[in-house]
Amino acid sequence: MRELPARKNVRLKKYNYSQEGAYFITICVKDRHEMLGRVVGRDALGAPFVQISEYGEIIRKEIEKTHLYYTNVVIEKFVIMPNHVHMIVSVSGETEIHGQNGAPGASRPTTALIPRIVTMLKKKTNKTYGFDMWQTSYHDRIIRNESEYQKIWQYIDENPVR
Repeated sequence: MRELPARKNVRLKKYNYSQEGAYFITICVKDRHEMLGRVVGRDALGAPFVQISEYGEIIRKEIEKTHLYYTNVVIEKFVIMPNHVHMIVSVSGETEIHGQNGAPGASRPTTALIPRIVTMLKKKTNKTYGFDMWQTSYHDRIIRNESEYQKIWQYIDENPVR
């Protein structure tokens, strides 16, 4: 049996992933299975769009509830593709992490806020799905300026067309 390559840590070393700013996050379905939806037809502008599946609907609902678990964190833009999800996550101050019932917890500055958010989304959807459907890691990019932010926003908008 062939040995798998060692997984590299792709996070930016010594970067505080809790500091204010915007982050472009991509999480993928394990083995790139197209479970979250399918690209179909044309929308009002004539462009293809993603018709999300029941699995896609579950991740959509969890993404939209993120603000209930983290203060000062907003998922500003996202798209659910057949086998992955793109998001722009914005952190706008010190974050307070809330419990399962939405009750406030202690303010916890952490260098792991973005990984914590991704892990929370994966765990909540896996629990609902009844199986682990996500790849172990995810891709992140720290958005460094307004121009980059606008390009990523446009990329998310146009991703179903691609």
